[in-house]
Amino acid sequence: MENSPLLQPMVALILWTMLIWLWMYVTRIPAMNKAKIDTANLVGGTGGNLDDLLPPQVQWKAHNYNHLLTEPTLFYAICVVLILSGQDFGLNVTIAWLYVGLRVLHSLIQVTVNRVMFRFMVFALSSLCIIALTIHAALAVF
Repeated sequence: MENSPLLQPMVALILWTMLIWLWMYVTRIPAMNKAKIDTANLVGGTGGNLDDLLPPQVQWKAHNYNHLLTEPTLFYAICVVLILSGQDFGLNVTIAWLYVGLRVLHSLIQVTVNRVMFRFMVFALSSLCIIALTIHAALAVF
């Protein structure tokens, strides 16, 4: 059985998400130690509770990791629908790679300069990719 070309952008985005996860912990753990947060006795809470305790530049990585676990779930789902409906070629593969590129750019903006308007423009463009893939999937299954 030959692999679908849509699997590559899906796996690439998962790899990127895990790279951001690693970046988050590489920056967050030293920042927590520097802030003298007693992690051994820390009970409950969420990562957002650290927003007031850690520098924003540290938390930006965590915020981006969370963003990579929200809308991209739609990307993974719609890619599976496109694969199952035999629409995993041509323009759909190009749009999928464009989506991955835009999400990587969104991450790089958020974890470095975090300019909201730049992030929003890239997010909006990536959302248009999801919409296009969804329309293509709808045309295939309805």
